[in-house]
Amino acid sequence: MTRTKAMAWAGGASYLLMVGLLVGGAPRAPGMVHAAGALLAVTLLAGVVRRMPLLALALALFGSTAVVVGAQGPVDERLAAYQGRFLSYLAVDLVLGFVVATCARRASIAAVAVSFTVQFLVIGGFAHGDDLTGDGVIAVLAMAASCMAGLLSRERREHAAALRTQEVAEAVTAERLRIARELHDMVAHSIGIIAIQAGVGSRVIQTQPAQAQEALRTIEATSRQTLSSLRRTLVALRQADGGETASAQSSLAPAPGLADVGRLAAATADAGVRVDVRRSGRRRPVPADIDLAAYRIVQEALTNVVRHAGTGYCRVSIDYGDEDLSVEVVDDGCGVTGNVPPHGFGIVGMRERAALVNGHLSAGPRPEGGFRVAARLPLPDPSHAAVEAR
Repeated sequence: MTRTKAMAWAGGASYLLMVGLLVGGAPRAPGMVHAAGALLAVTLLAGVVRRMPLLALALALFGSTAVVVGAQGPVDERLAAYQGRFLSYLAVDLVLGFVVATCARRASIAAVAVSFTVQFLVIGGFAHGDDLTGDGVIAVLAMAASCMAGLLSRERREHAAALRTQEVAEAVTAERLRIARELHDMVAHSIGIIAIQAGVGSRVIQTQPAQAQEALRTIEATSRQTLSSLRRTLVALRQADGGETASAQSSLAPAPGLADVGRLAAATADAGVRVDVRRSGRRRPVPADIDLAAYRIVQEALTNVVRHAGTGYCRVSIDYGDEDLSVEVVDDGCGVTGNVPPHGFGIVGMRERAALVNGHLSAGPRPEGGFRVAARLPLPDPSHAAVEAR
């Protein structure tokens, strides 16, 4: 038997002992004394209430009824002895409120019915004259108040549990979307380059072995880079379980950013699309989430150029403004055609990335031909960022 359970049983036994002393030791005491004694004695049932609320209600109902029924004395003194003694049932109502708040609805309804029946049978049998109506009304009001408090507590607890469940579900959904965006942005660009280089290599392997060999080297390098990125993502996911070793954690590379756009442009050029990178404004460090979002938007836009534009040139513009960071990818290709799969997630993912940092993204064909992707990502106030850095 655990210590908590032993203390609960000891409290129940002490309650019964105190009720016995109250009834047998002071049978001629005023009713208010018995009522106050019953209310104080019910605190001994705190351990039982937490573990077995229905048993605690039964004990409180038995004890309060014993206090009412156990009065003795001459008939002419009995009215004075019973005056206020029905208030001992307030102890029952306190336990009843806890039962309504914590137990199943069917058990709560049964507890209320039993408590109501016992109280009114005792009050009807021992109240006299006009006191019967007054005592009955007080008992009904007290029981209704305790039940209402229990119902409000139950509803508040159920509402809090529903909110926690909703928050967990929203967090899981947000994390799934984040992982989906990362995998899509990370893999789609590399797979597009690999597919194009594989096609080039297969066409020239007989006539131009040197070019085919160069295509294979590009495929190998791109594949290794993609595998490394996938490994970093998987290690980051495993870290949530605390099961990653220190050596694996130390091998993690920082997340890519705008500083890596040059390398991204070189990889895109290997796929047959020359990228002209233009930077303007005062170059400075930007928050990591904005840096990553801008890089992923450029990466996905270049992937779409390689896969769908049908052109050999595009321009990437990066502008460091005073209040926002602007990135733009423009090509002079065929724009959106019927060959683009309707189930792609590229533009959707770019919009989500921009929205996550309170930015805005627009994507669509240009009037003069080609396609344009432009994003504006707001930057924090430098003075505010400096205060936070302290």
